[in-house]
Amino acid sequence: MSAHLSAAPPPSVRVRAPGKVNLALRVGPVGNDGYHPLATIFQAVSLFEEVTATHSMPGSGISLTVSGPQADAVPTDETNLAWRAAALLAERTGLPADVGLHITKGVPVAGGMAGGSADAAAALLACDTLWDAGLPRQELVELAAELGADVPFSLLGHTAVGTGRGDLLTPAMTRGEFHWCFGTQREGLSTPSVFRRFDELAGPSTPDVAPAADDTELMHALRAGDAVALGKALHNDLEAPALDLRPELAAVLEVATDSGALGVVVSGSGPTVAALGRSRQHALALGAAWTAADVVDAVWCATGPAPGTQLITSISR
Repeated sequence: MSAHLSAAPPPSVRVRAPGKVNLALRVGPVGNDGYHPLATIFQAVSLFEEVTATHSMPGSGISLTVSGPQADAVPTDETNLAWRAAALLAERTGLPADVGLHITKGVPVAGGMAGGSADAAAALLACDTLWDAGLPRQELVELAAELGADVPFSLLGHTAVGTGRGDLLTPAMTRGEFHWCFGTQREGLSTPSVFRRFDELAGPSTPDVAPAADDTELMHALRAGDAVALGKALHNDLEAPALDLRPELAAVLEVATDSGALGVVVSGSGPTVAALGRSRQHALALGAAWTAADVVDAVWCATGPAPGTQLITSISR
């Protein structure tokens, strides 16, 4: 339900949404619709996008600005997922799409960590609140699925199993906190190109997705809060095509492994690499090892699981 219930909507709303790491990502053969069936286990991490939605003059439409790390790499037109989220919500509710959106970046751009999806989820909740639309949470989730496969998880957060295109979610039980370090590259990787390379490498023999049998140990590790077991169970079917397209990522994996990471995996479609540490201090040490080896362009440390999309402030005048 909309977080703001007064008759006079506030002129400004700020919402926060998390990035994610795929603990496991299994990919089936491409279907007739052009999409690959996925079985994935998402974990939200404490790297957040913030979207501020502000009332604009009637008839002024949607505007978008961006600040923060890599802001210049983010589109500020109707191709941006946050813009599309505002437009979709306006269309479905019949409300005028007059809003100024500002994104404060906190998730790496084009790094396989769903920063754009987090923007979309945050924009949905922010505009719903700002416009006093009052959509039930489930309707927001349905709109989120129309915007992209990772957007519903950005709303939900925590840890979840995703099937279908990754948008059919079941919350997963977890215990404790996990400490991550992410090594990012200045040059991103196109998700469609990684999937195309996956198809080329797999050929006609791509097996159907069978997550239940393959990720039992990972699910047990999450329920037990066992970081050592979780590290051993990390898996990504897109790692091989990402490495094929960007062979230099192999050095990122190797440095983290040599530095004692409990597990190392390419995050989503890459090129970000996720390393699981024994503690917060160890995660920082993994980042320092990457920096010293000069194999990443930036280092981001975070913990998981993190909460989903949340209203931070709602300011009226």
